[in-house]
Amino acid sequence: MSIRIGILGYGNLGRGVECAVKHNPDLELKAVFTRRAPETVKILTETAKVYHVDEAVKMKDEIDVLILCVGSSTDLPVQTPEYAEYFNVVDSFDTHARIPEHFAAVDAAAKKGGKVAMISVGWDPGMFSLNRLYANAIMPDGTDYTFWGKGVSQGHSDAVRRIQGVVDARQYTIPVEKALEAVRNGENPELSTREKHTREVFVVAEEGADKAKIENEIKTMPNYFDEYDTTVHFITEEEMKRDHAGLPHGGFVIRTGKTGWNNEHNHVIEYSLKLDSNPEFTSSVICAYARAAYRMSQEGHTGCKTVFDVAPAYLSSQTPEELRAHML
Repeated sequence: MSIRIGILGYGNLGRGVECAVKHNPDLELKAVFTRRAPETVKILTETAKVYHVDEAVKMKDEIDVLILCVGSSTDLPVQTPEYAEYFNVVDSFDTHARIPEHFAAVDAAAKKGGKVAMISVGWDPGMFSLNRLYANAIMPDGTDYTFWGKGVSQGHSDAVRRIQGVVDARQYTIPVEKALEAVRNGENPELSTREKHTREVFVVAEEGADKAKIENEIKTMPNYFDEYDTTVHFITEEEMKRDHAGLPHGGFVIRTGKTGWNNEHNHVIEYSLKLDSNPEFTSSVICAYARAAYRMSQEGHTGCKTVFDVAPAYLSSQTPEELRAHML
């Protein structure tokens, strides 16, 4: 039997989840829920239907896992706990500093409803988090470095679009090449947040909007821009469509460490991603964890989980026997 998937929100991430479901034979898209008028939302899956978000809870018995594809900055802190009481859910909450409080709120709701909720699933947080954990466990005497980009951050772009007077926005995170080179060389530099990355924002503003105010709100936004050197460019809608239509991203997780009785040997662990489409890759990770959420729910697990709580075998559609034969 296929795992029945619901998608809440049909933007870039929601469309990516729809594509990922298509390529996972054990998953089936059952419904898309939207805040827009359902008749205006055209999806690609002929066997699924579009409903208004108000209909979601009524369909809780027809959905095995609800994937929340809405904004991380303001939507998920409200909607994940709301729906975790009724569905097994997966979200991609990516405000690192607020993950503990988000976890607590979602955990309470999921336990109340007897459901499994996976939060902060994607590549960072998500796959990068796992690689940081693995590297720390393997080399306890070492230093962590994470570099993102160059690429478009969906969460940061969404946060800018929420600012009054902003029509559209793209935010690029850019590693400082000198810092990246020093880490790879094993120099173990002490780097501040500002020394590792710069941020570049392209904004389409409403006609007559106070651009200086918008720029100041961007540069001083806590958890997003206030700790970085940020450059803001105001451009036209035509320039945005022409020059910033894609959503590439990527990055590196690096840990340098030492082994030996006197720490005489140096090692560098590096995990990297180069992504043509940030939302489509994120969606693919989310679908793997939707499978895990369903399996864990079937086994009687409840409450909030992160990528740290999921055994790798739960992510794969292959049987344990197949995994041992071909991947171990």
